[in-house]
Amino acid sequence: MIHVTLRSRNRQVAERRKGAKGTMLGIHELWLFVLSGLLLNITPGPDTAYIIGRSIQFGWRGGAAAAIGISCGCLVHVLGAAIGLSALLMASSTAFTMLKLAGAAYLLFTGVQMLLSRSRPLTDVSIERGATSLAAVFWQGALTNVLNPKVALFFLAFLPQFVDAASAHKTLAFLLLGAVFIFNGTLWCLGIAAFAARAATRIRQSEGAIAWINRALGGLFVYLGIRVAMLEAR
Repeated sequence: MIHVTLRSRNRQVAERRKGAKGTMLGIHELWLFVLSGLLLNITPGPDTAYIIGRSIQFGWRGGAAAAIGISCGCLVHVLGAAIGLSALLMASSTAFTMLKLAGAAYLLFTGVQMLLSRSRPLTDVSIERGATSLAAVFWQGALTNVLNPKVALFFLAFLPQFVDAASAHKTLAFLLLGAVFIFNGTLWCLGIAAFAARAATRIRQSEGAIAWINRALGGLFVYLGIRVAMLEAR
C-alpha cells in the first residue's frame, strides 16, 4: 500500500515536471497574461496622469521621458520579484516600513516642490536647452515606482500565477513575463505621450495653464505620498 502511494506521488511529480518542461520555462496561459497586462496598462491611473502632465509641459519628449522612467522603475520590481527581493520585502515588516517611508517622503517632497514652483511658458527652444529638466522627469517617474512597495507586491502576486510551480526556471520565467508586461506598457504610454503632446501645443505656451498643470501634478504626488505612507503590508 505504501509503495503504491509513493509511486502515485512520484508519477504526479513527474507529470508536473514534464508539463513544466513542455512549456517555455514553465510559463502557461501566456495569452491570458498578455491580455491581463494590456487591460491593466490601459486602465487610467497615476502613471497615466503623470505622463499626460509632462507631455503637456515638455511635449512628446517630456512624455516619453516620463514613460521610460516609469518602465525602468517597474523593471526594478520585476528583477526584485525574480530574485526574491519582493518576497523578502513582504516578509520583513522592517524592510517594508523603511521602503514605505522613503517612498512617501520622496513623493511628498516632490509634490510640495511642484506646488510651490513658478512656471513660465515652454517653447521648443527652452526644451532643447533644458535637457536636465527631461532627466528630472525621467528620474521622478522611475523613483515614484521604485520607492512604491505596492508596485513590488503587485508583481510578486501577479507574475507567479502564470508560472508552473514545478518549473526549474522560475527566475527566467519571471523576467520574461515582466519584460513582456513592461514592453506592452511602454508602447501604450508612449502612445499616450504622443497624443497628449499633439493635443496640447497651445497649452504649453500658456503660463497660466502650465502653472495649473504643476499644481495638479504636485497634488498628485502629495496624494500618492499619503497613500504610500498609509500602506500596510499584507
